Amino acid sequence: MLGIADDRALGGSMRVIVTRPQSLVAAKAAVDEVIREIDIAASRFREDSELCRLNAMPDKVIKVSPLLAQAIETGLRGAELTEGAVDPTIGYALVVNGYDTDFSSVAPHGAALRLVAKRVPGWQAIQFNAAARTVLIPRGVVIDLGATGKALAADLAAAAAARATGGGVLVSLGGDISVAGEPPPGGWLVQVSEDSAAPIEEGEETVGITAGGIATSGTTIRRWTRGGVVLHHIIDPATGLPVDSPWRTATVAAASCVDANIASTAAIVMGDDAVAWLKIRGLAARLVDREGRVRRVGGWPESGDSKLAPNAF
Repeated sequence: MLGIADDRALGGSMRVIVTRPQSLVAAKAAVDEVIREIDIAASRFREDSELCRLNAMPDKVIKVSPLLAQAIETGLRGAELTEGAVDPTIGYALVVNGYDTDFSSVAPHGAALRLVAKRVPGWQAIQFNAAARTVLIPRGVVIDLGATGKALAADLAAAAAARATGGGVLVSLGGDISVAGEPPPGGWLVQVSEDSAAPIEEGEETVGITAGGIATSGTTIRRWTRGGVVLHHIIDPATGLPVDSPWRTATVAAASCVDANIASTAAIVMGDDAVAWLKIRGLAARLVDREGRVRRVGGWPESGDSKLAPNAF
């Protein structure tokens, strides 16, 4: 028997599952503390967050907290691994495209926007010293850590909850899933769906993992319209506009939720090139195209409740 707690966090759904139901309260408290810390450190939507203060001080060397340093280092690592497909300097592009507040507050419809294709500044513009925990961002650069930051929160939260309870824990933050501790018999079964808030239904495709994480990125859930034009939150760094991808959803399993999220977001941005990129790195992925056709890559099971052994980059 598992203990389950559902909530909202970081602008989306949150689920905490434990193998020891009697420890659910302690696990949820540990997860909530990590979420609070990552939100105040790395949110782009809180004026009092450390990241917002950093973005407001361009051309200055700023020493940041260990947690924000970890989040920035994670975002830069994602950019390097994907050769810029996942880029933390998309912040201004998101604002221009209408994603200027927590997604729960983004108006679904609005007046037309004047959008012009323009490459984002690029992750190399960020001067980051990991040892000294210092950051310098040039004027015009706005860091956004929404994707890798949420995945990092899932990894940190699952680890904290496992330490607090001594049992197995699964943490899901809006489709970013991380597991820690001893899994339940048969592993953690994860339903694969475009909407992380969708109810668990019998007959839906599921996969099992015993460690690591799974992340789903897509263009069909976090979207809005301006002047009748449909926009979404996955930005193509080459244009600064929502990416025009052949994939509407990409789900990847990896050795951590961070790595899974980096790869799933990159797959949407890379488009057709994602298949070869995922295969070379030995990452199991499930890609869904615009017509709903499924492409399984890197050992992703064809169907049924099959186990995955997530690989590291």
